Amino acid sequence: MRQIIINTTNKCQMLDITDQVARIVKEEGRDAAAVLINAPHTTAGITVNECADPTVSEDILEYLEKRVPTSHNFRHSEGNSDAHIKSTLTGVTKVVPVVDGKMVLGTWQGIFFAEFDGPRTRKIFVTLLH
Repeated sequence: MRQIIINTTNKCQMLDITDQVARIVKEEGRDAAAVLINAPHTTAGITVNECADPTVSEDILEYLEKRVPTSHNFRHSEGNSDAHIKSTLTGVTKVVPVVDGKMVLGTWQGIFFAEFDGPRTRKIFVTLLH
């Protein structure tokens, strides 16, 4: 297992971590069948989506904010209740197949870390599955 450290700069943002995960797979995944990417945080997520057009990430964040607004009157009062729900919607773990030491992603797909309660320093765990 390897770790990626990310420093987010906004309350909500999506960061493309595809190259960082691919580097780990290249270094250690010659005989791996898949790679598991996990964000051990209750207010963040991992998702796979289009990475060619940055406005896709902006649209996703805007849609999530409209559906789960920060200002909603939530019962638990930590001030980040919306982030817990957004994390649940995106999920915190993704598994990507690996063939011949390379991740199998679609032409336009990338792996994103989704921050919903930043700015923060975050950990992402990358585990090769054999």
